[in-house]
This record gives sequence, C-alpha cells and structure tokens, in this order.
Amino acid sequence: MTDTTSPTAQLSAAGVSIWLDDLSRERIDAKGIEKVIADRDVVGITTNPTIFASALAKGEAYDAQVRELAADGADVDRAVFEITTRDVGEAARIFRPVYDRTAGFDGRVSIEVSPDFANDTQATIDEAHKLWDKIAEPNVMIKIPATREGLEAITEVIGAGISVNVTLIFSLERYREVINAYLTGLEKAKAAGIDLSTIHSVASFFVSRVDTEIDKRLDALGTEQATALKSKAGVANAQLAYQAFEQSFASERAQGLLGAGANKQRPLWASTGVKSPDLPDTLYVTQLVAADVVNTMPEKTLDATADHGVIEGDTITGSYDAANAILNEVDSLGISYKEVTELLEKEGVEKFKVSWSELIETVTNALDGAK
Repeated sequence: MTDTTSPTAQLSAAGVSIWLDDLSRERIDAKGIEKVIADRDVVGITTNPTIFASALAKGEAYDAQVRELAADGADVDRAVFEITTRDVGEAARIFRPVYDRTAGFDGRVSIEVSPDFANDTQATIDEAHKLWDKIAEPNVMIKIPATREGLEAITEVIGAGISVNVTLIFSLERYREVINAYLTGLEKAKAAGIDLSTIHSVASFFVSRVDTEIDKRLDALGTEQATALKSKAGVANAQLAYQAFEQSFASERAQGLLGAGANKQRPLWASTGVKSPDLPDTLYVTQLVAADVVNTMPEKTLDATADHGVIEGDTITGSYDAANAILNEVDSLGISYKEVTELLEKEGVEKFKVSWSELIETVTNALDGAK
C-alpha cells in the first residue's frame, strides 16, 4: 500500500497528477509500470520520439517483434508504427484501472504524431486518427505539437472526439492559443453530438528548457543583476501559464462547455528534469504545485522527489505578481522573451526530428539484421 506521507503521495493530495516521462518494452515486461503505480503514485505515462529511440537502441526486448515484422516484409515506417503502438497499447491496458478509478481523469498514456508532420496540419490530423484507431484504447492521448500548423490540427482532432496532449508549448501567448484551439474543438464536437465528457486534454508547458536558454543569455551579460535572475524564468513562466489556465476556464465560453460535460484542459509541466547541477533536483516539481495540473517526470526526477522532495502545498496561486516581475526584469536586460520562446519551439521540433531519424535508423538496422 502506498505511504500517504511520502512526497509523491503529498504531491498527489495537492492536486498534482504524477506521470512518468518514459516507456519501453523492457519496463513493460519487467512489470515496471505496475511498480511505479504502486510505489510512486504514478497515474500516467508520456512518450516522445527521443524516448522511443532510446528504448529501441538498447536491450533485446524488441527482437521478437522485429523478426516477425521482417518476416512479414514490413517496411521501416510500418515497423516503427507497429512497435510504438504496441508499447503504448500495452501501457494503456496496464493503466486502465487508474483510468476507470478516476473517471478518465488519469491513467493516460501519450503517443506523439511523427515530428516530420509538425508543420503539416492535414498530415497531423490523419496520423492522429491512424494512431487512435490502431491503439483503440480510451485512455490514450495523441500528442500534437503546438506549432502554428498544429493548432488547427488540435481543433480538428478534439472535434472528432479524440483526446489530445498538446506538446512543445513555451510561451504564454501560444498557450492561450492552445486553449482556444481546444475550446473550438469542443464546440465542434458538441455540434457533432459527441459526448464531451469523453474528451480529455493536457497542454504540455515546457519548463527547464526556458531556464537553460535564458540562463545562457544571463551568463553572457555577467552582471550581478543578471546572475540574480538565473534559473527563475522557467518557473515564473509556468506560474503565469497557470494563471492563464485559471482565467481561460473561468470565462463564460469555457464555463458553458464545462456545463455541457466538457473537461478542463489541464496544464502539464514538461521538461521538469533540472539541467544544471547547481539547482535542487526537485526544483521543477516542488515549485509548481497546484490543483488540476500534471507533472510528467523523467525517472531520475521522480526518484529524487520520492526520496527527498519537500512538498509545501500550493506554490503557484498568489505568485503571479512576483512571476511577472521576474519576466519583466529579464526583458529589461535586453533578453527577448519572444525570441527565446520561438527559438525553443523550433529547436524542440528539430530535436524530435533528430530522434525520429535515429529511431528510423535503429529499426532499419534491426529489420536488416533479422532478414
């Protein structure tokens, strides 16, 4: 039985859903998912191209399926699709009791559309349907990046009744556009007679990457004022995102949809592993506690939180003036928030494309080796 006094239990009690940012066949086979559900209060899993590339590159857990696919004459695109959807489908089945217990709120497993489609609206929509239909589990979420082209895809996919995890959100402006895309999708779903209560969504707002990029620029300035601002912008940005979440879902438009059975699109804190050894390893967990949020953590961050995380209740509500002051001070030093967040979105898509290429190469080599 889970220790209700543990940091992860306290985090859950404060309204934070803990998801694990990792998935592999090896973890599934070793009952590793069941273990983190029981011991770490984990109620969901996120994946991305980098996670799959890493999982495929090590161990032998995929060998049998690769041999089957090679014998069947599968090309690499089909093989990647079959391998990744099998993992996500199996994880979704393991999380099904959590999904049922929380009335669909948690027990979620996310799978991302190919990053090659990040700037192609129709291809993203088509791929989302393909993944949803293939896995055919109600607790799956399709990850769609919050690029300009992704926004329209989010509306269409939500409008079709498919649950979506919107990823690669860095700026407050883009986050508000994501919420609007979600609400527009709900309006389409309602008009189509779809039960709104079956549609769930999270908006993945990236944290540590913002600090990494801004800190680099603060270091270049080298002043005392710049140094004092280091590693503060990421949390401040996320805190203001939560304010935008509160404001948006208190609106008449959102309240009307919620009254018709819709669910709020919860903020999900992503990129929560610290990148600097100078920072507390639980910084992006303990400083981002509030009701109705998700924190997806790499295993290292999850273990650190379980071991020595100090959970002090809500650390977001009431922080907005201070958070605004931090971002304004960064801006006053000549560091452009717009430039930083646009760069991070572009880099985020490119990083996933590189990982996707690595995944394709790994599976290609595995198929060749199995023939």
